[in-house]
Amino acid sequence: MLTQKKTMDTQTFLILICVGIAAGMLSGMVGVGGGIIIVPALIYFLGYSQMNAQGTSLALIMLPVGFLGVIQYYKMGHINYNIVMIIAVGFVLGSFFGSKFALSLPQETMKKTFAILMILIAIKMLFFDRRKEEQIKQADKVIKL
Repeated sequence: MLTQKKTMDTQTFLILICVGIAAGMLSGMVGVGGGIIIVPALIYFLGYSQMNAQGTSLALIMLPVGFLGVIQYYKMGHINYNIVMIIAVGFVLGSFFGSKFALSLPQETMKKTFAILMILIAIKMLFFDRRKEEQIKQADKVIKL
């Protein structure tokens, strides 16, 4: 189970807010965000393991959609609710501004934006994720907030 640390550094806090804003904006623009933005961002920017990143992302949307999944991740110690709440603040703000922006663009532009984003993320995950298992384990020890 994850241990809870009482303080969080400013850089980590700002990264989490930015992740929430980006996910919220993308959600408002094209209807997705958690799995596409939050999971990769937690892995690549904060060194989370895949399981911790997925658990955190799922906890963010737990009511009502992912409640049963969240329970399973929580039982295994893969959710930190402090992180979830911080990202949620950014997500709400980002979804508001992202949806306003998306509604000002043509549908074809949004469709192409979504497709390009999906391709870029897939390429990154398929070909450029060469983290060693030991680095991930070490990062999980340091990141536990």
